[in-house]
Amino acid sequence: MDRRNFVAGAGGIAGILATTTAPAVHAQNANIRWRLASSFPKGLDTLYGAAETFARKVGELSGGRFIISTHAAGELMPAFGVVDGVQQGAVECAHTASYYFYGKDPTFAIDCAIPFGLNARQMTAWMYEGNGLKLMREFYNNYNIVNFPCGNTGVQMGGWYRKEIKTVADMKGLKMRISNLAGEVMTRMGVIPQSIPGGEIYQALEKGTIDAAEWVGPYDDLKLGFYKVAKNYYFPAWWEGGPQLSIYINSKAYASLSSENKAILECAASHAHVDMLAKYDARNPAALKELVANGVKLNRIPKAIMDEAFKHTEDVYADLSAKNPQWKKVFTDYNSFRKESNQWFRFAESAYDGYLQNAKL
Repeated sequence: MDRRNFVAGAGGIAGILATTTAPAVHAQNANIRWRLASSFPKGLDTLYGAAETFARKVGELSGGRFIISTHAAGELMPAFGVVDGVQQGAVECAHTASYYFYGKDPTFAIDCAIPFGLNARQMTAWMYEGNGLKLMREFYNNYNIVNFPCGNTGVQMGGWYRKEIKTVADMKGLKMRISNLAGEVMTRMGVIPQSIPGGEIYQALEKGTIDAAEWVGPYDDLKLGFYKVAKNYYFPAWWEGGPQLSIYINSKAYASLSSENKAILECAASHAHVDMLAKYDARNPAALKELVANGVKLNRIPKAIMDEAFKHTEDVYADLSAKNPQWKKVFTDYNSFRKESNQWFRFAESAYDGYLQNAKL
Protein backbone atom coordinates (compact mmCIF):
# COMPACT_ATOMS: atom_id res chain seq x y z
CA MET A 1 0.00 0.00 0.00
CA ASP A 2 3.01 2.31 -0.06
CA ARG A 3 1.82 5.63 -1.42
CA ARG A 4 5.20 7.33 -1.42
CA ASN A 5 5.08 10.38 -3.65
CA PHE A 6 1.43 9.72 -4.57
CA VAL A 7 0.90 13.42 -4.14
CA ALA A 8 3.89 15.67 -4.73
CA GLY A 9 4.05 17.66 -1.50
CA ALA A 10 4.92 21.28 -2.06
CA GLY A 11 7.16 23.02 0.46
CA GLY A 12 8.04 22.08 4.00
CA ILE A 13 6.32 22.54 7.32
CA ALA A 14 7.11 26.23 7.26
CA GLY A 15 4.96 26.59 4.14
CA ILE A 16 1.68 25.53 5.75
CA LEU A 17 -1.28 26.83 3.80
CA ALA A 18 -4.43 28.37 5.14
CA THR A 19 -6.82 26.07 3.24
CA THR A 20 -9.18 24.09 5.47
CA THR A 21 -11.74 21.38 5.09
CA ALA A 22 -14.55 21.77 7.60
CA PRO A 23 -15.98 18.66 9.26
CA ALA A 24 -19.67 17.89 9.12
CA VAL A 25 -20.38 19.54 12.46
CA HIS A 26 -20.21 23.34 12.27
CA ALA A 27 -19.93 25.47 15.40
CA GLN A 28 -19.59 29.22 15.61
CA ASN A 29 -18.22 29.03 19.13
CA ALA A 30 -16.00 25.95 19.12
CA ASN A 31 -13.77 25.86 22.19
CA ILE A 32 -11.06 23.87 20.43
CA ARG A 33 -9.99 23.98 16.78
CA TRP A 34 -7.33 21.59 15.52
CA ARG A 35 -5.89 20.79 12.13
CA LEU A 36 -5.22 17.28 10.86
CA ALA A 37 -2.67 16.60 8.11
CA SER A 38 -3.31 13.43 6.11
CA SER A 39 -0.73 11.41 4.18
CA PHE A 40 -3.39 10.62 1.57
CA PRO A 41 -5.06 12.43 -1.33
CA LYS A 42 -8.80 13.03 -1.30
CA GLY A 43 -9.22 10.66 -4.25
CA LEU A 44 -8.53 7.70 -1.95
CA ASP A 45 -11.90 7.97 -0.25
CA THR A 46 -11.48 4.95 2.03
CA LEU A 47 -8.05 6.06 3.27
CA TYR A 48 -8.40 9.83 3.36
CA GLY A 49 -12.03 9.31 4.32
CA ALA A 50 -11.04 7.77 7.65
CA ALA A 51 -9.62 11.13 8.75
CA GLU A 52 -12.88 12.80 7.80
CA THR A 53 -14.84 10.17 9.72
CA PHE A 54 -12.61 10.73 12.76
CA ALA A 55 -12.98 14.52 12.62
CA ARG A 56 -16.73 14.37 12.07
CA LYS A 57 -17.22 12.05 15.05
CA VAL A 58 -15.12 14.33 17.30
CA GLY A 59 -17.40 17.20 16.34
CA GLU A 60 -20.54 15.17 16.96
CA LEU A 61 -19.45 13.77 20.31
CA SER A 62 -18.37 17.18 21.56
CA GLY A 63 -21.54 18.91 20.43
CA GLY A 64 -19.48 21.10 18.12
CA ARG A 65 -17.15 22.31 20.84
CA PHE A 66 -14.12 20.40 19.44
CA ILE A 67 -13.59 20.92 15.71
CA ILE A 68 -10.86 19.27 13.62
CA SER A 69 -10.33 20.36 10.02
CA THR A 70 -8.86 17.72 7.70
CA HIS A 71 -6.25 18.45 5.03
CA ALA A 72 -5.12 16.19 2.20
CA ALA A 73 -1.48 15.42 1.53
CA GLY A 74 0.30 18.46 0.20
CA GLU A 75 -2.14 21.04 1.58
CA LEU A 76 -0.41 21.70 4.87
CA MET A 77 2.74 19.68 4.37
CA PRO A 78 4.10 16.84 2.21
CA ALA A 79 2.51 13.44 2.66
CA PHE A 80 5.58 12.14 4.46
CA GLY A 81 6.22 15.24 6.54
CA VAL A 82 3.47 14.50 9.04
CA VAL A 83 5.69 12.96 11.72
CA ASP A 84 7.85 16.07 11.75
CA GLY A 85 4.74 18.24 11.59
CA VAL A 86 3.11 16.66 14.64
CA GLN A 87 6.40 16.30 16.51
CA GLN A 88 7.19 19.99 16.10
CA GLY A 89 3.63 21.13 16.79
CA ALA A 90 3.05 22.60 13.32
CA VAL A 91 -0.26 20.70 13.38
CA GLU A 92 -2.03 19.10 16.29
CA CYS A 93 -2.62 15.76 14.61
CA ALA A 94 -2.13 13.64 11.50
CA HIS A 95 -3.53 10.50 9.86
CA THR A 96 -1.05 8.19 8.19
CA ALA A 97 0.35 4.71 7.61
CA SER A 98 3.22 4.32 10.04
CA TYR A 99 5.41 2.18 7.80
CA TYR A 100 5.99 5.23 5.61
CA PHE A 101 8.54 6.24 8.24
CA TYR A 102 10.57 3.06 8.12
CA GLY A 103 13.56 5.20 7.16
CA LYS A 104 13.41 7.04 10.48
CA ASP A 105 13.27 3.79 12.43
CA PRO A 106 12.04 0.36 11.25
CA THR A 107 9.98 0.16 14.47
CA PHE A 108 7.44 2.51 12.90
CA ALA A 109 6.45 -0.28 10.52
CA ILE A 110 5.24 -2.57 13.31
CA ASP A 111 2.46 -0.06 13.99
CA CYS A 112 1.15 -0.62 10.45
CA ALA A 113 2.18 -3.85 8.70
CA ILE A 114 5.26 -6.01 8.38
CA PRO A 115 5.79 -9.10 6.17
CA PHE A 116 3.92 -12.17 7.43
CA GLY A 117 2.54 -10.08 10.26
CA LEU A 118 -0.81 -9.96 12.01
CA ASN A 119 -4.06 -9.78 10.10
CA ALA A 120 -6.56 -6.99 10.80
CA ARG A 121 -8.35 -8.68 13.69
CA GLN A 122 -5.12 -9.89 15.24
CA MET A 123 -3.57 -6.45 14.94
CA THR A 124 -6.52 -4.85 16.70
CA ALA A 125 -6.32 -7.50 19.41
CA TRP A 126 -2.60 -6.87 19.94
CA MET A 127 -3.11 -3.12 20.10
CA TYR A 128 -6.11 -3.07 22.45
CA GLU A 129 -5.81 -6.27 24.49
CA GLY A 130 -2.13 -7.10 24.10
CA ASN A 131 0.83 -4.82 24.72
CA GLY A 132 0.74 -3.15 21.32
CA LEU A 133 -0.67 0.24 22.26
CA LYS A 134 1.50 0.43 25.39
CA LEU A 135 4.71 -0.43 23.51
CA MET A 136 3.99 1.86 20.57
CA ARG A 137 3.12 4.73 22.92
CA GLU A 138 6.48 4.28 24.61
CA PHE A 139 8.17 4.36 21.20
CA TYR A 140 6.22 7.39 19.97
CA ASN A 141 7.06 9.29 23.13
CA ASN A 142 10.47 9.84 21.52
CA TYR A 143 8.68 11.85 18.82
CA ASN A 144 6.27 13.82 21.04
CA ILE A 145 3.40 11.75 19.63
CA VAL A 146 0.40 10.03 21.18
CA ASN A 147 -1.01 7.44 18.76
CA PHE A 148 -4.41 5.84 18.22
CA PRO A 149 -5.31 3.03 15.78
CA CYS A 150 -7.50 4.59 13.09
CA GLY A 151 -8.31 2.24 10.23
CA ASN A 152 -7.26 -1.01 8.58
CA THR A 153 -7.50 -2.21 4.97
CA GLY A 154 -7.58 -5.92 5.75
CA VAL A 155 -5.32 -8.32 3.85
CA GLN A 156 -4.21 -6.68 0.62
CA MET A 157 -3.73 -8.21 -2.81
CA GLY A 158 -0.26 -9.26 -3.92
CA GLY A 159 -0.07 -7.01 -6.93
CA TRP A 160 -0.27 -6.82 -10.70
CA TYR A 161 2.14 -8.76 -12.92
CA ARG A 162 2.66 -8.49 -16.66
CA LYS A 163 3.63 -12.18 -16.78
CA GLU A 164 2.74 -15.16 -14.61
CA ILE A 165 5.10 -16.11 -11.79
CA LYS A 166 5.25 -19.82 -11.04
CA THR A 167 8.61 -20.45 -9.38
CA VAL A 168 11.16 -18.67 -7.23
CA ALA A 169 13.34 -18.37 -10.33
CA ASP A 170 10.64 -16.23 -11.94
CA MET A 171 11.19 -13.62 -9.23
CA LYS A 172 14.85 -13.04 -10.03
CA GLY A 173 15.40 -9.85 -11.96
CA LEU A 174 11.72 -8.88 -11.65
CA LYS A 175 11.35 -5.11 -11.48
CA MET A 176 8.56 -4.48 -8.99
CA ARG A 177 7.17 -1.36 -7.42
CA ILE A 178 7.51 -2.10 -3.72
CA SER A 179 9.47 -0.64 -0.83
CA ASN A 180 10.22 -0.60 2.90
CA LEU A 181 10.57 -3.95 4.69
CA ALA A 182 8.92 -5.84 1.84
CA GLY A 183 11.47 -4.32 -0.51
CA GLU A 184 14.31 -5.63 1.66
CA VAL A 185 12.86 -9.13 1.59
CA MET A 186 12.23 -8.97 -2.15
CA THR A 187 15.81 -7.85 -2.75
CA ARG A 188 17.06 -11.00 -1.05
CA MET A 189 14.87 -12.97 -3.46
CA GLY A 190 16.48 -11.34 -6.48
CA VAL A 191 13.69 -8.83 -7.14
CA ILE A 192 14.67 -5.28 -8.09
CA PRO A 193 12.43 -2.98 -5.97
CA GLN A 194 11.30 0.20 -7.68
CA SER A 195 10.17 3.35 -5.89
CA ILE A 196 7.62 4.85 -8.25
CA PRO A 197 4.99 7.49 -7.45
CA GLY A 198 1.49 6.06 -7.36
CA GLY A 199 0.33 8.28 -10.19
CA GLU A 200 3.03 6.85 -12.48
CA ILE A 201 2.43 3.13 -11.88
CA TYR A 202 -0.01 2.72 -14.75
CA GLN A 203 2.38 4.26 -17.26
CA ALA A 204 5.33 2.25 -15.94
CA LEU A 205 3.41 -1.01 -16.29
CA GLU A 206 2.12 -0.05 -19.72
CA LYS A 207 5.59 0.80 -21.04
CA GLY A 208 7.28 -2.18 -19.41
CA THR A 209 9.49 0.01 -17.22
CA ILE A 210 8.39 -2.29 -14.39
CA ASP A 211 7.17 -5.88 -14.50
CA ALA A 212 4.88 -5.75 -11.47
CA ALA A 213 3.39 -3.38 -8.93
CA GLU A 214 1.54 -3.63 -5.65
CA TRP A 215 -1.15 -1.25 -4.43
CA VAL A 216 -4.04 -2.10 -2.10
CA GLY A 217 -6.93 -4.24 -3.31
CA PRO A 218 -9.82 -4.44 -5.78
CA TYR A 219 -11.68 -1.28 -4.76
CA ASP A 220 -8.69 1.05 -5.05
CA ASP A 221 -6.94 -0.89 -7.83
CA LEU A 222 -10.00 -0.79 -10.09
CA LYS A 223 -10.10 3.00 -9.94
CA LEU A 224 -6.46 3.18 -11.02
CA GLY A 225 -7.04 0.94 -14.05
CA PHE A 226 -4.10 -1.43 -13.64
CA TYR A 227 -6.12 -4.27 -15.19
CA LYS A 228 -5.82 -2.56 -18.56
CA VAL A 229 -2.06 -3.10 -18.73
CA ALA A 230 -1.39 -6.10 -16.45
CA LYS A 231 -3.88 -8.96 -16.39
CA ASN A 232 -2.28 -11.19 -13.72
CA TYR A 233 -3.60 -10.26 -10.28
CA TYR A 234 -1.89 -12.18 -7.47
CA PHE A 235 -2.85 -12.77 -3.85
CA PRO A 236 -2.19 -12.48 -0.97
CA ALA A 237 0.17 -9.63 -0.13
CA TRP A 238 2.30 -11.51 2.39
CA TRP A 239 3.83 -8.15 3.32
CA GLU A 240 0.48 -6.56 4.23
CA GLY A 241 -1.70 -8.94 6.17
CA GLY A 242 -3.56 -6.22 8.05
CA PRO A 243 -2.17 -2.71 7.49
CA GLN A 244 -3.27 -0.42 10.28
CA LEU A 245 -3.61 3.33 9.89
CA SER A 246 -2.93 5.67 12.80
CA ILE A 247 -3.85 9.05 14.24
CA TYR A 248 -0.80 10.90 15.54
CA ILE A 249 -1.46 13.61 18.15
CA ASN A 250 1.10 16.10 19.41
CA SER A 251 1.78 15.12 23.04
CA LYS A 252 1.54 18.71 24.37
CA ALA A 253 -1.74 19.31 22.55
CA TYR A 254 -3.07 16.03 23.92
CA ALA A 255 -1.95 16.83 27.47
CA SER A 256 -3.80 20.15 27.32
CA LEU A 257 -7.15 18.43 26.80
CA SER A 258 -9.71 17.61 29.47
CA SER A 259 -10.40 13.98 30.32
CA GLU A 260 -13.68 14.29 28.43
CA ASN A 261 -12.00 15.47 25.23
CA LYS A 262 -9.34 12.78 25.47
CA ALA A 263 -12.14 10.22 25.71
CA ILE A 264 -13.82 11.80 22.67
CA LEU A 265 -10.63 11.40 20.62
CA GLU A 266 -10.30 7.77 21.69
CA CYS A 267 -13.92 6.98 20.76
CA ALA A 268 -13.72 8.82 17.43
CA ALA A 269 -10.52 6.99 16.46
CA SER A 270 -11.94 3.57 17.31
CA HIS A 271 -15.09 4.38 15.36
CA ALA A 272 -13.07 5.36 12.28
CA HIS A 273 -10.92 2.27 12.81
CA VAL A 274 -13.91 -0.05 12.45
CA ASP A 275 -15.52 2.06 9.72
CA MET A 276 -12.56 1.85 7.31
CA LEU A 277 -12.32 -1.94 7.41
CA ALA A 278 -16.08 -2.21 7.00
CA LYS A 279 -15.91 -0.05 3.88
CA TYR A 280 -13.17 -2.18 2.30
CA ASP A 281 -14.93 -5.43 3.18
CA ALA A 282 -18.17 -4.11 1.68
CA ARG A 283 -16.69 -2.60 -1.49
CA ASN A 284 -13.99 -5.08 -2.50
CA PRO A 285 -16.34 -7.93 -3.58
CA ALA A 286 -18.12 -5.95 -6.32
CA ALA A 287 -14.84 -4.42 -7.48
CA LEU A 288 -13.23 -7.86 -7.78
CA LYS A 289 -16.15 -9.12 -9.87
CA GLU A 290 -15.77 -6.14 -12.18
CA LEU A 291 -12.04 -6.79 -12.55
CA VAL A 292 -12.66 -10.43 -13.46
CA ALA A 293 -15.31 -9.34 -15.95
CA ASN A 294 -12.60 -7.25 -17.59
CA GLY A 295 -10.38 -10.27 -18.17
CA VAL A 296 -8.26 -10.20 -15.03
CA LYS A 297 -6.70 -13.55 -14.09
CA LEU A 298 -6.66 -14.26 -10.36
CA ASN A 299 -3.60 -16.22 -9.24
CA ARG A 300 -2.52 -17.40 -5.83
CA ILE A 301 1.16 -16.75 -5.12
CA PRO A 302 2.81 -20.21 -5.30
CA LYS A 303 3.69 -21.76 -1.94
CA ALA A 304 7.34 -22.13 -2.96
CA ILE A 305 7.58 -18.36 -3.41
CA MET A 306 5.77 -17.74 -0.12
CA ASP A 307 8.15 -20.13 1.67
CA GLU A 308 11.18 -18.38 0.19
CA ALA A 309 9.81 -14.99 1.21
CA PHE A 310 9.07 -16.23 4.72
CA LYS A 311 12.63 -17.54 5.13
CA HIS A 312 14.15 -14.23 4.07
CA THR A 313 11.68 -12.31 6.23
CA GLU A 314 12.79 -14.16 9.34
CA ASP A 315 16.42 -13.35 8.46
CA VAL A 316 15.58 -9.65 8.09
CA TYR A 317 13.85 -9.66 11.48
CA ALA A 318 16.85 -11.34 13.11
CA ASP A 319 19.17 -8.72 11.62
CA LEU A 320 16.96 -5.85 12.83
CA SER A 321 16.69 -7.33 16.32
CA ALA A 322 20.48 -7.62 16.52
CA LYS A 323 21.12 -3.97 15.71
CA ASN A 324 18.02 -2.02 16.78
CA PRO A 325 17.00 -2.16 20.49
CA GLN A 326 13.72 -0.32 19.84
CA TRP A 327 12.72 -2.81 17.16
CA LYS A 328 13.74 -5.78 19.29
CA LYS A 329 11.68 -4.60 22.27
CA VAL A 330 8.47 -4.15 20.29
CA PHE A 331 8.92 -7.00 17.83
CA THR A 332 9.65 -9.57 20.57
CA ASP A 333 6.23 -8.96 22.07
CA TYR A 334 4.55 -8.70 18.64
CA ASN A 335 6.12 -11.97 17.52
CA SER A 336 4.98 -13.78 20.66
CA PHE A 337 1.44 -12.51 20.10
CA ARG A 338 1.61 -13.55 16.43
CA LYS A 339 2.52 -17.11 17.41
CA GLU A 340 -0.21 -17.46 20.04
CA SER A 341 -2.89 -15.84 17.89
CA ASN A 342 -2.21 -18.03 14.86
CA GLN A 343 -2.26 -21.17 16.98
CA TRP A 344 -5.87 -20.27 17.83
CA PHE A 345 -6.94 -18.97 14.41
CA ARG A 346 -5.96 -22.23 12.69
CA PHE A 347 -8.75 -24.06 14.55
CA ALA A 348 -12.26 -22.60 14.68
CA GLU A 349 -11.64 -19.52 12.53
CA SER A 350 -9.76 -21.25 9.73
CA ALA A 351 -12.05 -24.28 9.64
CA TYR A 352 -15.20 -22.17 9.54
CA ASP A 353 -13.92 -19.75 6.89
CA GLY A 354 -12.45 -22.51 4.76
CA TYR A 355 -15.71 -24.45 4.67
CA LEU A 356 -18.07 -21.54 4.10
CA GLN A 357 -15.93 -19.94 1.41
CA ASN A 358 -16.03 -23.19 -0.60
CA ALA A 359 -19.72 -23.89 -0.02
CA LYS A 360 -22.31 -23.09 -2.69
CA LEU A 361 -24.17 -20.17 -1.16
